[in-house]
Amino acid sequence: MLQIQVIRAQAEEVIKKLQVKNFNAKEIVDRLLVADTSRRSTQKKLDDTLAESNSLAKEIGNLFKSGKKEEANRLKEKTSELKNVAKELQEQLSNLENEQDELLVQLPNIPQESVPAGKTSEENEIVSQQGNIEELSTDALPHWELTGKYDIIDFELGTKITGAGFPVYKGKGAKLQRALISFFLDEAINAGYTEYQPPLLVNEDSAYGTGQLPDKDGQMYHIPLDNLYLIPTAEVPVTNFYRDVILHEDQLPVKSTAYSVCFRREAGSYGKDVRGLNRLHQFDKVEIVQVTQPEKSYETLEQMLNYVSGILRKLELPFRVAKLCGGDLSFASAMTYDMEVYSAAQKRWLEVSSISNFETFQSNRLKLRYKNKSGKTILAHTLNGSALALPRIVAALLENNQTPEGIRIPEALVPYTGFDLIN
Repeated sequence: MLQIQVIRAQAEEVIKKLQVKNFNAKEIVDRLLVADTSRRSTQKKLDDTLAESNSLAKEIGNLFKSGKKEEANRLKEKTSELKNVAKELQEQLSNLENEQDELLVQLPNIPQESVPAGKTSEENEIVSQQGNIEELSTDALPHWELTGKYDIIDFELGTKITGAGFPVYKGKGAKLQRALISFFLDEAINAGYTEYQPPLLVNEDSAYGTGQLPDKDGQMYHIPLDNLYLIPTAEVPVTNFYRDVILHEDQLPVKSTAYSVCFRREAGSYGKDVRGLNRLHQFDKVEIVQVTQPEKSYETLEQMLNYVSGILRKLELPFRVAKLCGGDLSFASAMTYDMEVYSAAQKRWLEVSSISNFETFQSNRLKLRYKNKSGKTILAHTLNGSALALPRIVAALLENNQTPEGIRIPEALVPYTGFDLIN
């Protein structure tokens, strides 16, 4: 959530910067400024009323001590009136604060200055590309056919027991999933991240804190009876570990990693581009999350980018890095890199990771702060990245490594799978 003092001081600049996200903020900002002026005016009236009431209370005490009971009783009547006024002002203030909050949550995060303009993913900026893209034989198969050929993933069985987008992994397919999860977690731990196993359900406050609510309400699976949400990523519970927490600067950066099952409704997802593992309602992912100082967060973003690049190199997958344009940025992100691996059989790039800096957008909602060395309390910056999401990694591994003998397993994974070939 944007800070009201920033909007108050730089209203026109905020409106201009949000245009990079193709978001017209003028009406909301104008309404916010009116609400903020009324809120501050009401707050001052309330403070003045309470101060006058406190002053009279002291005066009444002194009058009683001096034996001036009649004069003291007259002032008590006045304090009673002031209490009623204060109660009305408190109600007005509460309503104005709610109005302000309802407007603030409608504004997306401001994109960082280097974010390119653009409306769709076609306008994202390709930063780098690594690895060799090899041509497969003409009889090469897409992963949804390979999984059936080697009997490692059953899409139809998943549809039978749950619905489309919920595959069943079996045999070496299940073991490959488990191997990737362990590999990704071990890589994160070796890089200094602390491993957690968070709940798969979160409450409304948690979903609000990281920006899923109200923006992505329709994309999350909701359990109305308990008012809980199935998590779309481990980022949500892990980042909420630090909600309403004041850290000390010497604790930063906080580096956390977690494996979780993820759930996304992905409404309206149809067609060949979402076939097989390309887009699922339930999938596995290892997430990395960092909390750090504002002046270090973009250096941290580059470090996280390099970390994920290193994992993809170990998996021997050709990949490229895209800096998202304003129109493709998420609601909460100030800057995002997408990591895309090349799918040789589909002949297209598949997104496997997003690495984002949210600056203070999440921490302002979460009230996640730290005390610097001089004792000042400051909003921290939060970052997160997929390291990695499994479905499209598996799709690319199956397609890119198919041979006449079977599907070759990258060397780095063999200690985890216990086999070097799916056949």
